[in-house]
Amino acid sequence: MKIAIAGSGALGCGFGYMMKKNGNDVTLIDFWEEHITTIKKNGLTITVNKKEDTIAIPIGKPDEIKGKFDVVFIFTKSMGLRHMLEEIKHLLTEDTKVICLLNGLGHANTIAEYVPRKNIIMGTTLWTGSIDAPGKTHFMGKGPVEVQNVDINEKESTLKIVNMMTDSGLNCIYSQNVHFTIWRKACANGTMNALCSLLDCNIKELFKTPEVEDLIKEIVREFSLVAETEGVHLDVEEIVNYLKATAEKIGEHYPSMHQDLKNKRLTEIDFLNGKVAKEAENKGLEAPYSKLITQLIHAKENILGIKS
Repeated sequence: MKIAIAGSGALGCGFGYMMKKNGNDVTLIDFWEEHITTIKKNGLTITVNKKEDTIAIPIGKPDEIKGKFDVVFIFTKSMGLRHMLEEIKHLLTEDTKVICLLNGLGHANTIAEYVPRKNIIMGTTLWTGSIDAPGKTHFMGKGPVEVQNVDINEKESTLKIVNMMTDSGLNCIYSQNVHFTIWRKACANGTMNALCSLLDCNIKELFKTPEVEDLIKEIVREFSLVAETEGVHLDVEEIVNYLKATAEKIGEHYPSMHQDLKNKRLTEIDFLNGKVAKEAENKGLEAPYSKLITQLIHAKENILGIKS
């Protein structure tokens, strides 16, 4: 397949590397000049589960990339989605599939402004990554990647992409209810990501605190109220147990939002707790924990001098 990776940070490079090694025609797209220059000159150096490799792979800014692609993977931050879509719209045809694995809520509606809904594939992933330096990244985990087509008639074409990713070692599975999966992942980010960022701790340290169970239960309860209005049922106890099990697997990992603040980058809080707080208010519900967490994260961004 001919594949474009729109947003070539840690996850974008990881997915691009794995699919390129499996024989696919992969092009990375990004805005970071030093990252692009380094990869063009020296190749992408990546460590996948402690095994380092360097691979030559095409990369460029959106306006440098030409041609048609079978699939475009979006790996921006949530707040960068619309900007990236604007910059790559010359690459999006009537047949281009767009796969979104971003954290946060509401992204399908944004993508639908640029491509037909039949071409949108939504999903989540438990792969993690980090950038060590321009052109040098880490990619960690075993997945899975869960995806599903927005248009119910597009299952067959989605399964071809699922098989391609699985053959590439990405452990991709076809979801029977991706909307549930996205909301469950949002619960993980709205609890572990947000709380570790505010408390300046890793996931293992967070789950050692006696307060964590009450905190995550209240946050998940708020997420479940808003999810219900969109036809997605989240059992609070079931989600809390899922988060505990996930925390056991991830251990001493610092979530992406913590890394964003450490590196003085804007967080995705408005697409997680902030989205829940806003939707709750619009629908006559109450989400005080999500509202407070959003305000505290924004206060921390301001203290650190992080600007949009």
